[in-house]
Amino acid sequence: MRPSDKTDWLVAAQAALRSAALGPRVEHRGQVEEIGDGIAMISGLRDVRLDEVMHFQGGQVGFARVLDSDQIGCVLLDAATDVEAGDAVFGTGEVVNVPVGEALLGRIVDPLGRPLDGKGPIQAASRLPIERPAPSIIERDLVTEPVQTGIVAMDTLFALGRGQRELIVGDHSTGKTTLAIDALIAQRDTDMICIYVAVGQKTSSVRRAIDALQAQGNFERCIVLVASSASAPGLQWIAPYAGMTMAEYFRDKGQHALIVIDDLSKHAATHREIALLTRQSPGREAYPGDVFYIHARLLERAAKLSKDRGGGSLTALPIAETDSGNLSAYIPTNLISITDGQIVLDAALFHQGQKPAVDVGLSVSRVGGKTQAPSLRTAAGTLRLDYAQFLELEVFTRFGGMPEGRVRDQLKRGERIRAILRQPQHAPFRLADEVGLMLAVQSGLLDPLPLDAVAAFRAGLPAALERDAAEVLSTITASGEMEAETRKVVMTAITRLAQSLSSSNADVSTTGDDVAEPPAETPAS
Repeated sequence: MRPSDKTDWLVAAQAALRSAALGPRVEHRGQVEEIGDGIAMISGLRDVRLDEVMHFQGGQVGFARVLDSDQIGCVLLDAATDVEAGDAVFGTGEVVNVPVGEALLGRIVDPLGRPLDGKGPIQAASRLPIERPAPSIIERDLVTEPVQTGIVAMDTLFALGRGQRELIVGDHSTGKTTLAIDALIAQRDTDMICIYVAVGQKTSSVRRAIDALQAQGNFERCIVLVASSASAPGLQWIAPYAGMTMAEYFRDKGQHALIVIDDLSKHAATHREIALLTRQSPGREAYPGDVFYIHARLLERAAKLSKDRGGGSLTALPIAETDSGNLSAYIPTNLISITDGQIVLDAALFHQGQKPAVDVGLSVSRVGGKTQAPSLRTAAGTLRLDYAQFLELEVFTRFGGMPEGRVRDQLKRGERIRAILRQPQHAPFRLADEVGLMLAVQSGLLDPLPLDAVAAFRAGLPAALERDAAEVLSTITASGEMEAETRKVVMTAITRLAQSLSSSNADVSTTGDDVAEPPAETPAS
């Protein structure tokens, strides 16, 4: 080393020593005793608290899930392939937190807020813990404002309100995710922020959901949080809580958010897996005793806040999967008791082509008509009762003779109600469209039409209202009300549409209906 170089090095070293903060330093350090299946048992960290973030010497991250007297059960949030027994682990003093704010809108992230869409880092407004207390009773307000899902079966029969928690439950591949995604798409022209949380889903399923939101919805007002089946169990476990924290940011600012958690059955299975690996005592169906609590404290965070708290709302649509329609299984039963109602999807209806396959007998909304738009409540009238009676009559008439008179009329009306409730995926209706459909079926305009013309009526209704009732559409959408004059304009438009379809099908015999007319020679009773 040349003398000049040696002098420069000494000067730099002296400057570094003068600027260094000399004195004692506390370092929370432990070591890995066991590692396997994404769980590390750690010793030597006595002051770690529950859910505290822990860093491993290889750069991996985990959080403390179980605190025993001599060991800590740490759930890894990264791959555990490079973690070995004896590795150093450091406590951070911080609980698990995620970025929140408008910067997340239009982004696809993992449960830690790390981008998955290749659009660069996220400049978040702040970070908040994933575990936050639910609003107290005094901080809440009544659930009275509707959430228009654009799904006729939901909006007319089981209305959803802002601040409500409505469970979507059904067997595998019965359209649960499609129903939830359609509800998110319907918010494209509203003031609601949409959050979709995928827990343990296949990558292909998540990709289809994202494509639908980008193609049909307003993706710039959506956040997609993904913890796929290939993700670490820890990421899948924290995903619903992280999504709820991101949504609460907007609720607490006085805005409105809608979150879909897809699904909590897989989340419960992940919780059971983590609990068994950390040696917690198993209970019913091998789930630990706190499985009810982990979902209760999650869904209680959905609420309508009082005016003093800004008046914001957070609406939750959790999804759960049943096995062979068994609603009395442990996890579905728990979630039904936590939420404010459930939309039950029936596999038999789905395979018959009735989509969405909503079982009107088992589905319920415990808020219901209190949040339904007044115009839709008036137009729907006794729809649910009429449809329930039709389903009962249909079962009885399968074993009897040809129905006549009033029973035949009820069956004909019920078939048209069922046809109206059938809806293509990713094509939510506007409120005015749903009002028009209800007025048409309840007033009997669809009764003379053959069943195959009902689908044409449903498809042509939006354009007919735009053409013949454009002046009242904004009134219905803005206020949700329908005055007598407004009703008259809508009735004129839908009557004209029904008449045009009737004339175009004039040469179609009524034998196209599911219920055949009696032979001409049979005298009417």
